[in-house]
Amino acid sequence: MALQWLILVGAIWLQSINGTNSNFPAYSSEFKRLLSLSQLQLNNLAFASDAGKLLGFISGVVSSHLPLWLVLLIGSLLGLVGYGVQYLFLSDHIPFLSYGIVFLLTVLSGNSICWINTVCYMITISTFPFDRHVAVGLTTSYIGLSAEIYTDLVSVFFPSSPSSSSPTETAKAYLLLNSVSPLVVCVFCAPIVRCANNGESRRLEGGFVVMFVITIGTGIFAVISSFGKIARGLPPFVVVIGMGVFLMAPLAVPLVENVMERFQKKCWLRRQGRIYDVGVVEGGGGERAEEGRKEEEESGGGGSFEVVEEVGVKERAEVGRIEVEESGGGAGRCEAGVEEVGVKEMVKRSLEGSGGLLHWSPCLLRLGSLAV
Repeated sequence: MALQWLILVGAIWLQSINGTNSNFPAYSSEFKRLLSLSQLQLNNLAFASDAGKLLGFISGVVSSHLPLWLVLLIGSLLGLVGYGVQYLFLSDHIPFLSYGIVFLLTVLSGNSICWINTVCYMITISTFPFDRHVAVGLTTSYIGLSAEIYTDLVSVFFPSSPSSSSPTETAKAYLLLNSVSPLVVCVFCAPIVRCANNGESRRLEGGFVVMFVITIGTGIFAVISSFGKIARGLPPFVVVIGMGVFLMAPLAVPLVENVMERFQKKCWLRRQGRIYDVGVVEGGGGERAEEGRKEEEESGGGGSFEVVEEVGVKERAEVGRIEVEESGGGAGRCEAGVEEVGVKEMVKRSLEGSGGLLHWSPCLLRLGSLAV
């Protein structure tokens, strides 16, 4: 069941970068300054992201008609457009955006989150039908890591210094990551999503225990590394590497499961090979017995004599049965004749089943003829 766990790991990665709306405070002040917004208008922009989630049913309808990997890519492209246009505006590549357009772009960005969430829920439920409540809760918990992940990435790829740091550069960094990161991860996880319905399903418990331990460790690391004193004492790239290790740690479960499946398959093939060897030996013994029986029949030592004896006995039994029926009496003799026929049938079957008893057939046939 390594494929099941790999699909769960893919859903965890998707959810880890899907909380892009949590970065709104990092660039909202720049929009307030450039567009001369009031605090009420800024609050409405914050609501716009949640308003996009009200249209999340669209992704559910589309997912029933399109493959899930395509739904995943559509969601990432919506985020690319929503956040990308806002990034171009802050970068002065677009001279002007009205408040209404920014509001619609924020709605589109919030709606893109629903498309990725829909895919994650569907592949998790279909892959773990017996433990779907546990699997869905596990993957959903990783949405809380999004803000920490994006903050760590900004601190590494867009380092700030007292001379060059500015709120505008920080806002552009967050918008750029919001637009590009989901697309990259979705393209990487699309092949995993395509395999979501190709595996068997069974109840899995041991793997979830390992996943819970990894998730708790990831959360503890994220909280500790976000403290001010600890964060200032650790280089940013160390925090990013540590977070990357914790995000890659769930891969240990499908890897171990794959090794166990290969080992069990080899053991099964070896066991099947032993059974085949035993069958060949037994089949060879039966073939030798059959060849011995045919040789004895071809030698003429007793085969024709046995046939004549059997024909004679049958004729005498038939004559005796007719005489008893004509005389109208002797129910005991009828029963004796029936018993003799039964004995002959059993003898015949035993002779057909074993070639080693052929040399006893004349004696058995003579005993049958005496019974008549």
